[in-house]
Amino acid sequence: MWFKNLLIYRLHAQEAVALEALATALAEHAAKPMGSADFRRLGWTAPAGRLSSGQLVHEIQGHRLLSALRQERLLPASVVKEEVEERVADIEAREGRKVTRKEKTAIKEQVTEELMPRAFVRQQKIDLWWDTGRQLIGVNAGSRSRAEDVLDLLRETLGSLKATPMSSQTLPIRAMTTWLGDPASRPADLQLGDAVELKAKGDDGVVRGRQVDLDSDEMQQLLESGRQASKLALSIEGQLSFVLHDDLALKSLRFGDALIEEADHADDGDDALARLETDFVLMAGSLRQSVARIMEWLGGDSYAPPEAFKMELTD
Repeated sequence: MWFKNLLIYRLHAQEAVALEALATALAEHAAKPMGSADFRRLGWTAPAGRLSSGQLVHEIQGHRLLSALRQERLLPASVVKEEVEERVADIEAREGRKVTRKEKTAIKEQVTEELMPRAFVRQQKIDLWWDTGRQLIGVNAGSRSRAEDVLDLLRETLGSLKATPMSSQTLPIRAMTTWLGDPASRPADLQLGDAVELKAKGDDGVVRGRQVDLDSDEMQQLLESGRQASKLALSIEGQLSFVLHDDLALKSLRFGDALIEEADHADDGDDALARLETDFVLMAGSLRQSVARIMEWLGGDSYAPPEAFKMELTD
């Protein structure tokens, strides 16, 4: 249940959707088995799997949990190429002529169509956290393209959805470079981790470091040469550790030990569904606080109205 990644989006003028109406809309776009001719399919699935009897959305304290199921057939290009080459060779041997490029294209399409029903199907569940109180959506995806696919599905489900990637007043790459180079600039509850990615302004490539001392002289020399931090391992004391990317993506999330212990000791009566909801509400509360704190570090949210940001910081 615990998210490993978080791609954050700000909702704009999004009308409130009642839970019952949302559940109905999700059911109309639920995941279905792939047809023999389908290459890819995306639909909603139950976050708790079979434990929830098909419940497609969970809402607790203004936080909603949804899950999309991505199904994709894997047909290796090498398999298609080998079959096409065999058929082309057979035609050329039988008819004593060269097969044209147009014919090869047609053969490739035919081979793909024939092999597709037998291709292996890979499934991936992508969880979505919707903070209705703060008008935020966080997607547990490793790439923007995966997150955007889920948001497109939500747009189709709701009819419309105005959402943009979270944006801060101070560019993350600028803030991360400053924190790395000047310890005095770091917020009191910001702690450096041991991983970094530094980009040069020119074509000097990328320097990556893991399990390194980020306050070392070598690191300072790299910064003085003009490199900037595009990824930086950070933690909010006692709350969350993560790698902040220059597009405000949070990767490699690890929640605080105290929070995990609280979840482990929760009285759920060995009910797996209750356990999922307990984990979710604890995680969502931590993410809400952490996102607000990170945005404070970065000078605030570019899109949120000032009163909304003030409310996040004073909760």
